[in-house]
Amino acid sequence: MAGVRVLVGTRKGAFVLTSDAGRRDWKVDGPHFGGWEMYHLKGSPVDPDRIWASQTSGWFGQQVQRSDDGGKSWNPVGKDFTYASVPGTHQWYDGTPHPWEFARVWHFEPSLTDRDTVYAGVEDAAMFKTTDGGDSWTELQGLREHGSGPHWQPGAGGMCLHTILLHPTDENRIYCAISAAGAFRTDDGGTTWHPINNGLQSGEIPDPEANVGHCVHNLALHPSKPDTLFMQKHWDVMRSDDAGANWTEVSGNLPSDFGFRIVVHALEPVTIYVVPILSDSMHYPPDGKLRVYRSRTGGNEWEPLTKGLPQDNCFVNVLRDAMAVDTLDECGIYFGTTGGQVYCSPDGGDTWDAIVRDLPAVLSVEVQTL
Repeated sequence: MAGVRVLVGTRKGAFVLTSDAGRRDWKVDGPHFGGWEMYHLKGSPVDPDRIWASQTSGWFGQQVQRSDDGGKSWNPVGKDFTYASVPGTHQWYDGTPHPWEFARVWHFEPSLTDRDTVYAGVEDAAMFKTTDGGDSWTELQGLREHGSGPHWQPGAGGMCLHTILLHPTDENRIYCAISAAGAFRTDDGGTTWHPINNGLQSGEIPDPEANVGHCVHNLALHPSKPDTLFMQKHWDVMRSDDAGANWTEVSGNLPSDFGFRIVVHALEPVTIYVVPILSDSMHYPPDGKLRVYRSRTGGNEWEPLTKGLPQDNCFVNVLRDAMAVDTLDECGIYFGTTGGQVYCSPDGGDTWDAIVRDLPAVLSVEVQTL
């Protein structure tokens, strides 16, 4: 019988949650790497037993972990994230020059066709690739050496490459997002890149044609409509129907257009979900009500989904990699909070239940359909 495996990264370890297709009864396994920050875990779409994990510590630095048995055991693999070259500096928070420094892996994106190929987004913002199962990593240096690179600067969480999207049929097309630089696309497998930020506006960048400097929080697409992209920006929910060439705002009737994560329903390519946060300084839900918002029209018209979610005195946050969907016949939606709860909706968002409630703050949630 089909089931799901939910991979949860937290401030103090990783957890693996499993259930059958009913998604009502759950087994909780963990913590793995207790005490370590686990920024991101993600499974291979080619091999369900292979999982990648970003393990980091202020004392011991960054380590990549790989599991080949569905998370039962783990092995450290190569951690040589060496920038291909160091082209001077990027901007610091105050606009002064700052050297490029590797801090951590924010996001893994495994290949859609090869179990040993994985892309990694890191801080300071760069993209790396392995083709040997993680033993060695090579920077796709054309991104960081794009002419705009010296003008990138950190968002509040650091200058991170946090989102990578792979085109479902064209292996040469890859999208990424960097905070705070914007969204970028390559059409040659990562050799060259160009900004795709036309139509984005940020308060600090009054020029509507500025091609870099935007704080993009997340990108999403559906494999059946790969030229339609959705974006959660620092402010604004955005949509592009031309592979990122142009963006229009679709925030519509949301109570706040600030948030971190956006996902697409696995079976409905223009049904999207966000979790609004009050503001960039108040990272909690408006009115203390935890609400997921769903649009069945690709934006503009939104409905609150609240059944089973706390509607009083709830002041948690949902971070940029902490929401995901499964691909079962009735699509399940999952998200984790900074309060340590992981919620599941087995019916596309209509009803919610907490799988677990008392984990450390959740950094990432990814789902494998088994």
